[in-house]
Amino acid sequence: MISATAPGKLILFGEHAVVYGRPALAIPLLQVGVTVMIELAGPDPASSHSSTSDSQNWLEHISITAPDIGRYGTLASYASKPEPDPIAAAIGNLFSALGVTTPPAMRIHITSSIPVASGLGSGAAVSVALIRALATSLGKTLSDEQVNQLAFETEKLYHGTPSGIDNTVITYARPVYFVKNLPLETFSVGAPFTLVIADSGIIAATHESVGDVRKLWQAEPVRLEKIFSSIANIVDQARLAIQTGDINFLGPLMNQNHSLLQELTVSSPELDRLTAAALSCGALGAKLSGGGRGGNMIALVQPETAPAIAVALRDAGARGTIITQVS
Repeated sequence: MISATAPGKLILFGEHAVVYGRPALAIPLLQVGVTVMIELAGPDPASSHSSTSDSQNWLEHISITAPDIGRYGTLASYASKPEPDPIAAAIGNLFSALGVTTPPAMRIHITSSIPVASGLGSGAAVSVALIRALATSLGKTLSDEQVNQLAFETEKLYHGTPSGIDNTVITYARPVYFVKNLPLETFSVGAPFTLVIADSGIIAATHESVGDVRKLWQAEPVRLEKIFSSIANIVDQARLAIQTGDINFLGPLMNQNHSLLQELTVSSPELDRLTAAALSCGALGAKLSGGGRGGNMIALVQPETAPAIAVALRDAGARGTIITQVS
């Protein structure tokens, strides 16, 4: 049995603007994650031409069981769907990259504790863990960058025009300062800080929100570019504050970032209600995190107030909360 894991991810600052070449800060979220286990049922996985049958029906001999994301069936059942399936695409892209034409029969089991469509990187985590487990099961070794690029191709099916930040922070499992198409930069945390993450209970339609922001940008490029640049300035200030341990400075930056995301129309009444509830209970700052329109928000809190603020967020409608320390 071969296995691989991947964490969730949390965007601290810079979502949406990152699609347009601005920086964003993101961290791996280790409290949640994906595990992929693969059991081979065919011949030597090192052979690119091994098969339990012939090259026409090998798709029927790869089964996928993923109860947490509602997937059951053979690869053939997903590969034949009219719309491209991200899991089938991740598998197919990996086989193509490795030159595997008729892979061995295998059973793929996927478990995930990351809420689906919540902004915590469920899709990217599945892709990263799946790619790593598959490569290992076939006797191949991939670099982190190869994994990252393959996962990014799958992200395009989830989000249309993704920045690549989700797959990057999950692949490398490190805090990252991310700018699209530029070399990866990590950042250090000068002093630990505590966040409460709250799930709005509304599906984060990231593909839709990214598309709507693009339409706004096409209609009003000057105004949107100004917003993106304001967000970029916040990101750079936040990075400096995190690195120097000036945590109290982060709260106002979160509030400013959330206001700009509201201008981009990617917040929602539910997210606004949760951010207001957190602030009214003493949070130092609060904002949506991820694609918006649903999914999660985050609140910067003093460690001693975290449990009470988590309760207040659930009372305000959050489906669930996670308390995490960033260090």
